[in-house]
Amino acid sequence: MTSNTNYLEINKNSWNKRTEIHITSEFYDVEGFIKGKSSLNEIELGIFPDLKGKKILHLQCHFGQDSISLSRMGAKVTGIDLSDKAIESAIELNKTCNTDAEFICCDIYDLPNHLNEQFDFVFTSYGTIGWLPDLNKWGKVISTFLKPGGQFIFVEFHPVVWMFDDNFDKVGYNYLNTGEIIETASGTYTDLNAPITQDYVCWNHGIAEVLMGLINNGLEINSMEEYDFSPYNCFNDTVEEYAPKRHRVKHFENKIPMVYSIVASKK
Repeated sequence: MTSNTNYLEINKNSWNKRTEIHITSEFYDVEGFIKGKSSLNEIELGIFPDLKGKKILHLQCHFGQDSISLSRMGAKVTGIDLSDKAIESAIELNKTCNTDAEFICCDIYDLPNHLNEQFDFVFTSYGTIGWLPDLNKWGKVISTFLKPGGQFIFVEFHPVVWMFDDNFDKVGYNYLNTGEIIETASGTYTDLNAPITQDYVCWNHGIAEVLMGLINNGLEINSMEEYDFSPYNCFNDTVEEYAPKRHRVKHFENKIPMVYSIVASKK
């Protein structure tokens, strides 16, 4: 599935605008992060093994908090993102935190032209693949940069979530990938009232499409889990239920999956 629009330019502009808002937001709590707070959640922390001395490639890293959190755990981390504003901010944050993560600004499909090494882990999480038109090409990039026996660790919002309209009142979008979705939105997920409006292009990807993008590129699925909560309060009409950082859509309670994880290894 390819795009008929210049989605890279549109989305880069969108994420440059968002980054300026995100850095100062309570959502990302940069002040607390600089003081040592990890940005990683219980789901991914429960999947990663001991990372001391391991090399990690972090795809679509935004402004670097998770990359730096992994670096603090002893890994040698390289973060990739399309947004030049996000990568500039990541480099500054890395200096402030006195960590040794490295950052590259590029489209992930173009990464083989910017990087030539292999990693123990490739990682990406929460709201990443919806910005990519072709998951077979995505799987090829992951496979290219994994060492034999290396693992891909993936945590993402469940495709069921993206079927609904913003208020979860009705099904507004296809579960399957039927092509690009072009929209204009005001605000951003850290602040729905933020004074920005941006165009963006995204795609919905069902679970089968994700799995086959990995399997077709020589990865073996080791595990998959589904979770009935989101660790982030980034959707409308959510409530924090039964534990901190476990958010659910209020009127759905625990009836829909909100996040899933996959661990896959390179044969």
